[in-house]
Amino acid sequence: MKKIIKWIVIIVIGLFIIGLIFGADDAETTTAQTAVSAETENAVVAEDNGMTNQQKNAVRSAKNYIGLQGFSRDGLINQLSSDAGDGYNIDDATIAVDSLGIDYNEQAGRSAENYLSLTGFSCDGLVTQLSSSAGDKYTKEQAEYGAKLAGACD
Repeated sequence: MKKIIKWIVIIVIGLFIIGLIFGADDAETTTAQTAVSAETENAVVAEDNGMTNQQKNAVRSAKNYIGLQGFSRDGLINQLSSDAGDGYNIDDATIAVDSLGIDYNEQAGRSAENYLSLTGFSCDGLVTQLSSSAGDKYTKEQAEYGAKLAGACD
C-alpha cells in the first residue's frame, strides 16, 4: 500500500512540474501576443467623433485587415465596401478608414515585403504592382517608398 501511495505522489508531483513548465511557456506566449495586439491597436487608433454603429463596425473591420497585411487607402475602402468584401456602404467605409490615421507609406512597405517574400520583382515591376488599379492601388509615391523600404530598389 505504501508503494502505491509513493507512486501516486511521484506522479502528482511530476504532473505539477510539467504543468509549471508548459504553463509558464503559455503565459509567455499569451503575454507576447497581448503585447503585439496592444502595439497594433495603438498604431491604428480611430477617433469616435459621433460615428454611427456601422462606421464603428467598419473601423473594427479595417483594424483587423490592417493587422493582417498592408493596404492602401483605396484598397482598404474597396475591401470594406465591396460585395465580395464586408459590404459596408462606401461612405461608412471611407469615414472609417479616414478616421484611423494610417501611415500608407508603411503599409506600402508591408505590401512590398509580402510580394518579395512570395517571388522576385524588379524595382519597376514592384512599383507597378503596388500602384496599379488592378493591384494594390497605392499612389505612385507610396509604391516607390514601399519598394525602397522593402529593398527592391537601390
